[in-house]
Amino acid sequence: MQDITILLVDDEPDILEIVGYNLSSEGYNVVTAENGADAVKAAKKHKPNLIILDVMMPEMDGIEACEQIRKIPDLQNTIITFLTARGEDYSQVAGFDAGADDYITKPIKPKLLVSKVKALLRRLKAEEGEENITKVGDLTINRDEYKILNGEIEIILPRKEFELLSLLASNPGKVFKREDILNKVWGNEVVVGGRTIDVHIRKLREKIGDNKFKTVKGVGYKFVI
Repeated sequence: MQDITILLVDDEPDILEIVGYNLSSEGYNVVTAENGADAVKAAKKHKPNLIILDVMMPEMDGIEACEQIRKIPDLQNTIITFLTARGEDYSQVAGFDAGADDYITKPIKPKLLVSKVKALLRRLKAEEGEENITKVGDLTINRDEYKILNGEIEIILPRKEFELLSLLASNPGKVFKREDILNKVWGNEVVVGGRTIDVHIRKLREKIGDNKFKTVKGVGYKFVI
């Protein structure tokens, strides 16, 4: 699996050593960094498929690093998951707002972490095989380039916002249940907070238009043309 590169970022040497060893043993090419600033530099240089990012770090924290990485065009398809001891809801919301795809709370057994990494990469591979371009009303969704056109205006979305929009727009008018959205966008192998969908819908409303998304109370969301 040397064609798969994982960037592991944590200010604790033991985490880098233990997790890095377990990922390398699975055949992944592992690059490490000890703070957010070095993580951004390493991401630009190595263009990883997956970034595992601690939140609390010196020089630059994981939230800011994630925001900067998401602005790099070559890394739009990179999966970013936070690895942190902070389980508070507000830090999860901040992470998803910054453009993260998933959230893993430590301490975590290395074998379980490897399983989660494999699940994330399986989803990436599955997404690459899906239909590339969808047109719905004024929206054009290009999965190859992770790009949205709203009329003539190009919009770049973080990965999970893109996938959520793509799912809802795949069947306009259909109400997607919250549990189905979590399963299809985040995958049933990864546990995310209950507010995750709400945060992403709020961001999409700001960027695409509030009238495009309808909340069906107690059920889920639908996309409206």
